[in-house]
Amino acid sequence: MPNDARAVLVAPDSFKGTFRASEVAAAIGRGLESVVAAAPDLMPVADGGEGTLEILLLALGGETAGADVCDALRRPTSAAFGLVEDGSTAIVETAQAIGLPQIKQSERDAEAASSYGAGQLVAAAAQSGARRIIVAVGGSASSDGGSGAIEAIEAAGGIGASELVVCCDVNTTFERAAEVFGPQKGADAAAVERLTARLNELAASFPRDPRGVEMSGCAGGLSGALWANYDATLEPGARFVLSALEADQRIKAARAVIVAEGRLDRTTLEGKIAAEIAVRARQRGVPCYAIVGSNGLEPIDQRILDLQAVIEATTLEEVEQAGREIAAYL
Repeated sequence: MPNDARAVLVAPDSFKGTFRASEVAAAIGRGLESVVAAAPDLMPVADGGEGTLEILLLALGGETAGADVCDALRRPTSAAFGLVEDGSTAIVETAQAIGLPQIKQSERDAEAASSYGAGQLVAAAAQSGARRIIVAVGGSASSDGGSGAIEAIEAAGGIGASELVVCCDVNTTFERAAEVFGPQKGADAAAVERLTARLNELAASFPRDPRGVEMSGCAGGLSGALWANYDATLEPGARFVLSALEADQRIKAARAVIVAEGRLDRTTLEGKIAAEIAVRARQRGVPCYAIVGSNGLEPIDQRILDLQAVIEATTLEEVEQAGREIAAYL
C-alpha cells in the first residue's frame, strides 16, 4: 500500500529494566518516518507493571505528587503517584516504592522483602482526597502476601471512602505467587515452600480468602490482600490501559500495528499487553509486527498471534533500524 495515508500504530511496552516504553516508541517512530510519509501514531503502553503511571498520565493528563515511603527492604525512599480528573482519581504504581529493579541482585531476599512502601503510597493517595485509586501492582520485589501494605495502610488510618481498582499484570492466584515469582525475587526452592506456607496462613486470616481468585497473586499477593481487606476490584491491567488509550479506535484506523517488549515467549500469550494488541489487530484485519529484545516464541505461537514478522533489537539504534525494516514491508 505505497500510497496509504493511514498512520502506523506504534504500541510498545517497556523493555523491562532497559528502555521505557516512550523511548522505544520514539525510536520506532524515527525509523518509520525515514521511510513512510505518514506520521506514526505513537501509543506507548503498559500492563499494570513498570511504566503504568507514566502511560496513564500521558493518556489522561494530570499531575504528580510525591510521598516519603520505604523500598522493599524498608529503607527510606521517595515515590510519586498521579492525580487525574481534578484529583478525584489517583494512580499508584507500587513498583515506584517496592520495585524489583530498585533492589540490587546481591540484596534480593524474597522472605525479608515487604510491601509496606506500597501501602504507604496507597495511603498517601487516599489522604490526597482521591475517591478512586487505581493501583498498578506489577514488578514488585515482595512476596509477603500484601501484609506489609495492609500494615502501612492501617497505620495511616485506612483508605476512608476511597475505592480501589487494581490493575493486574498476571492471572496468578494468591497461593501460587511464591511458586511462580519467588525465584526471580531471590527465593530458592526451600524459601518458596516457606513463602507458600506463609501465604496460605495469611490468606486464612484475611476477612475473605483470596486463594483461587484469578489475579490475586500479583506483586507477591498484594492484589489479593487489597481485594480481601478493602474490597478492591481486580482488573486485567492490559485491558484497563488499552481502554484509557482508546486503543481499539486507533488500531482500526491504522494501516499496521507494531508491538514491542523486552522478550516475546509463551508467557506473552497469558495476558501480556503485546498479545492483547496483536489479537485485537488480527480481529480487525490489521497486520501486526513485533520488535523484541529476544524472541523465545515458538512458530505456532507466532501464528496464533498472526505476527507478520518478529525482529530482535537490543539497543535503541537497533530498534530504530527495525522500524525501517518494517516500513519496507508496508
